[in-house]
Amino acid sequence: MMANPLKITDTILRDAHQSQAATRMRLEDMLPACEKLDSIGYWSLECWGGATFDSCMRFLNEDPWERLRALKKALPNTKLQMLFRGQNILGYKHYADDVVDAFVKKSIENGIDVIRIFDALNDTRNLRAAITATKKYGGICEAAISYTTSPVHNEEYFVKLAKELEEMGADTICIKDMANLLLPYDAASLVKKLKASVKIPIHLHTHNTTGTGDMVNLMAAQAGVDIVDTALSPLANGTSQPATESLVATLAGTERDTGLDLAALSEAAAHFRNVAQRLKEEGILDPKVLSVDTKTLMYQVPGGMLSNLLSQLKQAGAEDKFYEVLAEVPNVRKDFGYPPLVTPTSQIVGSQAVLNVLSGERYKVFTKESKGLLRGEYGRLPGEVNEEVRKKALGDAELITCRPADLLEPELEKYREEVKSIPGFNGSEEDVLSYALFPQVATKFFASRLKAEEAEPAKDDDSVRELYVDIACG
Repeated sequence: MMANPLKITDTILRDAHQSQAATRMRLEDMLPACEKLDSIGYWSLECWGGATFDSCMRFLNEDPWERLRALKKALPNTKLQMLFRGQNILGYKHYADDVVDAFVKKSIENGIDVIRIFDALNDTRNLRAAITATKKYGGICEAAISYTTSPVHNEEYFVKLAKELEEMGADTICIKDMANLLLPYDAASLVKKLKASVKIPIHLHTHNTTGTGDMVNLMAAQAGVDIVDTALSPLANGTSQPATESLVATLAGTERDTGLDLAALSEAAAHFRNVAQRLKEEGILDPKVLSVDTKTLMYQVPGGMLSNLLSQLKQAGAEDKFYEVLAEVPNVRKDFGYPPLVTPTSQIVGSQAVLNVLSGERYKVFTKESKGLLRGEYGRLPGEVNEEVRKKALGDAELITCRPADLLEPELEKYREEVKSIPGFNGSEEDVLSYALFPQVATKFFASRLKAEEAEPAKDDDSVRELYVDIACG
């Protein structure tokens, strides 16, 4: 009955472990399952981008580019997908267009097929350079709508945005529901409107933080969505995506039957069950992330932001203020013009809410990032800003009304020169880009890699290790 099969993107190699285990899955955890994953028939496997690039170097002592090459070699039949933060690339500030172009080029050369590009403010000017580069270098461009709810974010707003993204060259449109705020009937309605308004496929990404994710995917499937994101069950649900196997079983025998084999999915899941167990034993995967938390629906605070707020309050010895801070988040968001709460705006709004509560006076102190957001350094805010708050933050400072990246000079050549003097730099354009995005982290990683290479014995009879190096360098 596969009249219109629903296609599946599995996030097990990226967002699943980013959402549940702070992006700590290693390449060695992934490679043994790749042959099985590659045979399943996914539309794509999300395996790179987001926080993986930083985490590879900062915490795992892995070269993110080697990881990508290794996965490409091990997954020859499946499209590889990454998450790309528009003009922020994979970092937390805007980079010049020449860096964006070079990063997209090298991502595609090293194995990425699908680039999902989003902007925290849905400012399409911040997506232009990445979309142009993805098309130029032959990638599949998936432009994303950062989904949220507010007085300015409604179906009409998202349909208009999707049309603009299609005109800019998007091959697919992603509804990126990072905080699981999109409710099932709203999902069905939005999908129908988007399908009627644009000609390109619609891809839905949600989480299961509030416990509605499975229903969101099912209602979207019934409304005609083309592709959805799910995660294999060992790292599914809670702050991660709904489980792949559950949706595949639900749709079996219907006109949206995915055509995926539950037995094959179960075999792949068995491997990741062991990985998840190790992450739990090491204290990296906290079982709390698996529980349903409807506070997200009340305060619009994504799961990762909740833990970040709690951490800030713990450091200040003010855990008792948690609910006070949660209640302040929507107030700050309104004053700041209703930005969607996703990296980096979630951190900016959250930190300001903490300051407002702990200082005992609203907006007594502003973070540098709050001032930048109010000034326009991150792009155009969706709604009206509270001008009293902006004046208090910025005084008479001039606002940025152009595309923020237009104020940046080309900077790739500068990074190419700087990195030459860094011990352990291997001379590659990939190393230049690692340094451009994360100078301090990359500097430490290059030194560590050099030390490991110098300590490497001339002959290594460990066949397992040789196989790993062979795959990783492929």
